[in-house]
Amino acid sequence: MAKTKQHINLVFIGHVDHGKSTTVGRLLFDAGTIDEQTMRKLKEKAEQLGKKGFEFAFVMDNLKEEQERGVTIDLAHKRFDTDKYYFTIIDAPGHRDFIKNMITGASQADCAVLVVAANDGVNAQTIEHLRLSKIFGVGQLVVAVNKMDISGVDWSEKRYLEVVEEVKKHAAQAGWAVDKLRFIPLASLPGDNITKKSVKMPWWTGDCLLEAINKFDVPQKPTDLPLRLPIQDVYNITGIGVVPVGRIETGVMKVGDKVIFVPGREGKGVPGEVKSIEMHHEQVQEAEPGDNIGFNVRGVGKKDIARGDVLGKADNPPTVVTEFTAQIVIMNHPTVVTVGYTPVFHIHTSQVACQFVEILKKLDPRTGQEITENKDILRNGDAAVVRLKPVQAVVIEKNSEIPQMSRFAIRDSGTTVAAGMCIDVVKKQL
Repeated sequence: MAKTKQHINLVFIGHVDHGKSTTVGRLLFDAGTIDEQTMRKLKEKAEQLGKKGFEFAFVMDNLKEEQERGVTIDLAHKRFDTDKYYFTIIDAPGHRDFIKNMITGASQADCAVLVVAANDGVNAQTIEHLRLSKIFGVGQLVVAVNKMDISGVDWSEKRYLEVVEEVKKHAAQAGWAVDKLRFIPLASLPGDNITKKSVKMPWWTGDCLLEAINKFDVPQKPTDLPLRLPIQDVYNITGIGVVPVGRIETGVMKVGDKVIFVPGREGKGVPGEVKSIEMHHEQVQEAEPGDNIGFNVRGVGKKDIARGDVLGKADNPPTVVTEFTAQIVIMNHPTVVTVGYTPVFHIHTSQVACQFVEILKKLDPRTGQEITENKDILRNGDAAVVRLKPVQAVVIEKNSEIPQMSRFAIRDSGTTVAAGMCIDVVKKQL
């Protein structure tokens, strides 16, 4: 049973084409999670599609469209056991269009592996992913310098160390404690330094990827906080009924619990009772933070609830807000941010437009000191405390109460312009 080993959600992040999916596929294959026969089929399929060398990526990229385009679109989850832990591996898209899925992935993860190609080094999205994973509370990070086999890199220790320094510089700017980061060189396609040491890099005496992920610490589970489960999808399954799917952020959910989904279709909340819980195709009696589950609730129809709703206990429902105050940092806005700006906010699994109603104070992001001049205009690099009004009801919690439900990213025309966390709320009367 899964429960005997401790569980870690692990996300693979990084710039498009730096080899995330291949790294995941290679790890699963070399560690024996995927058998030879499946791998052989994927290899044939890759060759038929004219994507030779993509077979390991296909392990996670199982959507037909992804296999034809060679790009990871959706989040893929895969169970993976080491002798020490059982991981749910989340392969997050690096591609620009798909960053909103990457945000969902990072916000679901305890630990991350950032894949950086040795030939390319740090790219725009490498930096964006470093920032987002930090803001979204990913606690531990291993940086894998991939493609050490590529011509021009040729297994060079010098090149590896250059990339390490480059990543350290950007990681420090993103707020990571650089001395806590771990770095490893690898070549995923040929399989060097994935599950065993590589003869090609005699200079490397550190861990391979498998050893590195085995050294993550199990995160403390917030089981003592109120139950919060953002809905990711809602399925209608013949013979079972409505099955919402999502990951528990905080608290514990048990079969028999009286629960409520908010805001729900009418904005008044949808009550129900938990009939069954399933995780990795096994029925379980209870589930806790970090568990990705599907569950069936008595008294709830498919039309009643949707992605972005949040489930809580009936006697302690999630906080639905009409406005909220947040601390934000502007990362990448083409011009300036002023009152009246209404971009899309990604809050847990919800996407909702929110208007900037008031800029309460502007802060120096390095010191946290208040800046008094020009405070009605926010530019890249500025931090601020702002009052926000969502165009429709949304669930968000105060960082001081339930930090896991307080974080968000702000996106506009395909880029993440800012990120932040909620510090105060005006509750909606349900």
